[in-house]
Amino acid sequence: MKQTPFLRPNLVKKETLLPYLTEIEESRIYSNFGPLNSRFEQRVLEEYYECDGAVTTVNNATIGLIAAISQCKRPIGKYVLLPSFTFAATPLAALWCGLQPYFVDIKPDDWCMDENQVRELVHTLGDQVAAIVPYATFGTNINLDFYQDIHESGIPVVVDAASSFGVNENNNYFGKGFPGCIVFSFHATKAFGVGEGGLLYSANKNLISQVRQAENFGFSSTKEATIQGINGKMSEYTAAIALSTLDEFPQKVKSRKQIYTWYFELLDQKAFLEKEWKLQKTKGEIPYQFMPICCPLDIKNDAVIQSLATKHIEARTYFSPPCHQQSIFKKYPHTPLTVTEKISRQILSLPLWEEMTQDDVQRIVEGLG
Repeated sequence: MKQTPFLRPNLVKKETLLPYLTEIEESRIYSNFGPLNSRFEQRVLEEYYECDGAVTTVNNATIGLIAAISQCKRPIGKYVLLPSFTFAATPLAALWCGLQPYFVDIKPDDWCMDENQVRELVHTLGDQVAAIVPYATFGTNINLDFYQDIHESGIPVVVDAASSFGVNENNNYFGKGFPGCIVFSFHATKAFGVGEGGLLYSANKNLISQVRQAENFGFSSTKEATIQGINGKMSEYTAAIALSTLDEFPQKVKSRKQIYTWYFELLDQKAFLEKEWKLQKTKGEIPYQFMPICCPLDIKNDAVIQSLATKHIEARTYFSPPCHQQSIFKKYPHTPLTVTEKISRQILSLPLWEEMTQDDVQRIVEGLG
């Protein structure tokens, strides 16, 4: 029987890279914000943000989160408010910055951090809040108005937008004009995949300049380390892949949206959505990384995973267990996480990759039972 993998990364082909590789050989510049990296950043800023603000690349999004949090955290704070329903990289970034994660529950519809609980914690914790890191769950286009108000009140906000590069609503790409920091992942499994890499955007050019300094060992213009830094630079080889991917990305987005549509139509036709199966409430046009869905409460998501495996279909349970149930994070404070724990028992992540056919999707949906 045909095996259907959960993810099947589809990076650009070697032929598209050859002109860029020739440039690298001729310039003999391989890193340190080289010409290909600069060209990629400029194209993103022009094509996605209409030159509103600034961007900087990073060698991976976790380093991007660490660099962003470290450069904007309030010096007297100790907590980073963030969801538990996220990848471990998010709270780990807080720990690497010498801070403690404070886990906040999510909303039952869009599975993003509950703004009302954030507001209450800002009030009760006061100056102990060093930063806030909302997660744009599975790439959804969260409304940043609330977080912009928070950021402008003096509490820095860094948005974990790992899967949100290319998300568009009303011809505005995610994060445009936001004064805090938006962190995108370019991991191979993302829609905009380059292997390992990432990008930070902010409407605040000075903030991006600080982050750029931090990811270059904290060097000032005199090559003196004046702030706590790290090596977070993207190589020219990765920038070559990123430049090639920019040209193909519109087609990748189109393919992923079509596959999501097939899923939605088949789930609807087979009445799954009338039987307490639940899709995430989303906004905007999303280049989905995978297909998230919640099974009914009387069905264990692990059992569905095992059942699909017998049909040679590979699936996952992002994010189960949620972060606060993982051993390294159990000791950190949190609000009541009722919704988080409920969703984590129901969540399924189904295959979604660009070469999938409608028949593949039909076999997966039928495999759900």
